[in-house]
Amino acid sequence: MPKATEAFRNIGEVSKELAVKKHVLRFWEQKFPQVRPMKRGGGRRLYRPADVELLRGIRDLLQNAGYTIKGVQKILREQGIEQVKLTGAMVAARTGAAAPADGALAAKPLLLSPLQVRTLQKIAGELDACAEILRTGAVRRSSGQREKRAASRS
Repeated sequence: MPKATEAFRNIGEVSKELAVKKHVLRFWEQKFPQVRPMKRGGGRRLYRPADVELLRGIRDLLQNAGYTIKGVQKILREQGIEQVKLTGAMVAARTGAAAPADGALAAKPLLLSPLQVRTLQKIAGELDACAEILRTGAVRRSSGQREKRAASRS
C-alpha cells in the first residue's frame, strides 16, 4: 500500500522515488542547505513532502536541464525554493508522477528555464505599461471628443 502524499519518507523511499542514490541525496544536503530533512535517533533522515518536491526540482535542474550545482544554488538564492519546486512539479506532472493536489498545473505544463521566466516577466511588465498608456490615452481622447461635441453643439 503506497504512503499518503503528506507522509514523511525515509532516505531509501526518496532515493527510489527520485531514482537518485542515497549518497547523492546526502551530498545534495551539504550543497543545498535548503534541503533539511528531520533527523531521528541514530541519524535516520525523514524527508517532508516539501523536501521531496525541492529535491525533485534540484534533480531535474541538474540532470535534465543541464545546470551545474553552482547554477542551481544561484537559482535558489535569486529566485527562491518555490521556483525550483515548481520545476520539479512540472516534470512530475509531465512524467505522470504525483502532481500537486491543488490542480495548479495544466495538463501539459511548459518547462521554462530561469532565463525564459525572466524574459516573460519582462515582457509582461512591458505589456502592462502599454495597456496603461492605452487606457490613459483613451481617457484623454474620449474627454477631448466630448469637448469637441459640446463646442460643435453651441
